[in-house]
Amino acid sequence: MIGSITTSILAGLLPLALAAPMRTTGNSNPTQVISVDFADPDLLQVGTQWWAFASNNHKTIAKVGGSLINVQVAHSPDFNSWSVTGADALPTVGAWVDPNAGNQGAAVWAPSVSKNKKGQYIMTYSAARKGSPGKHCVGAAVATQPQGPYTPQATPLVCPLDQGGAIDSDNFMDVDGTQYVVYKVDGNAIGHGGVCGNTVAPIVNTPIMLQKLADDGITPVGSPVKLLDRGDLDGPLIEAPSLMRTSNGKYVLFFSSNCFATSNYDVTYAFADNINGPYVKAGPMMVTGTDNLYSPGGQSVAADGKHMMFHAGDVGPANMGWRAAYTQIITVDTARRVVSS
Repeated sequence: MIGSITTSILAGLLPLALAAPMRTTGNSNPTQVISVDFADPDLLQVGTQWWAFASNNHKTIAKVGGSLINVQVAHSPDFNSWSVTGADALPTVGAWVDPNAGNQGAAVWAPSVSKNKKGQYIMTYSAARKGSPGKHCVGAAVATQPQGPYTPQATPLVCPLDQGGAIDSDNFMDVDGTQYVVYKVDGNAIGHGGVCGNTVAPIVNTPIMLQKLADDGITPVGSPVKLLDRGDLDGPLIEAPSLMRTSNGKYVLFFSSNCFATSNYDVTYAFADNINGPYVKAGPMMVTGTDNLYSPGGQSVAADGKHMMFHAGDVGPANMGWRAAYTQIITVDTARRVVSS
C-alpha cells in the first residue's frame, strides 16, 4: 500500500465557457486497497460502514480457481482497510439475462448500489442480453441490506439493442431527492472493427445517458437525456460514468475514455451547471504513468462527492487481466484543473 491521499480537483465556480478541455494530468497519489481482480468498483456508505461492489470474478477464477461470482462485494469499517467478503451480491440474475455468455457466465459488469426513498437498496448492473450475442443491457435488483442478496427485476431497466445495448450504470440521487441512473450506450458493440471494436470508420457513438427514475429507483420517468459523447481525443469510446454534485451546485461527471485494453485508458471528467448539461470536458485526471498506474479507470465517486474508488491494471501492457482497486479522497474547488495536495 501507498500512503494516505488527498487529490484536489479544482472545479466549479468559474463560468463553463472558460473550461477548455485539457489533456494534462496531475499527481493523484492513490492507495491500493484490494489486490485481487476487482474491476469497475462502486462505492456505498451506510452510516460509518463502507461497501464496494465490482464486476464478476472470472479473471480471478482463471488465475487461482474458485466459483463464479456475478457481483463481488468488499467491506470496510473506515474506508482504509478493505476485505473482499467472497459472497455474491447478485446470486440470481434477471430472466432477461443470458446465463451462459462464455466464460463469464451472465457477464455481469459494473454494478451500482444506492438507497431509494423507501429505504430499499437498489442495484443496477449490466449483463448479457438473452438472444442478442455480444450485447448487454442494464437491469435492476432490490435488497433489504446493502450487501444483498439482491432480487432481480424480470425485465431490463435500459436496453437500447439497436444502438449496441447499455453498460456501466451509476445510481445518483440529487439534493432534491430526485433519483437517476447514468449509463453508457454501448455503441462500440456494433462498431466496425479496430481497437475496442470502434476505430474503423464509420465510428459509432457511445453516449453517456441520464435517465430520471421514480421514487422506487427502478422505474423510468420520461425519456433519457444525452450528457456527453466521445470525441477524437477519447478514441473509440467513453464509458464508466459516475456523477456527483458539488456543494455550490455544479455537477461533475467522471468517466473513462479510450479502450480499457490499452495504455490509453484513463479517468477523466466534465462539468455542468445543470444536471442535464451541457457538460464541458476538462480532464484527464489520471492516465497510464500517473503514480505508476496502468490504465486507471472504472471509477466511482461516493454520494458525499469526496471518496473515490477505481481500478488499474497490475500486469503487463495488455491489461486484459488483473485490475486491482484503489481509493483516494477528492476535493472540488474553484478552478478547472487537477493538482495534488
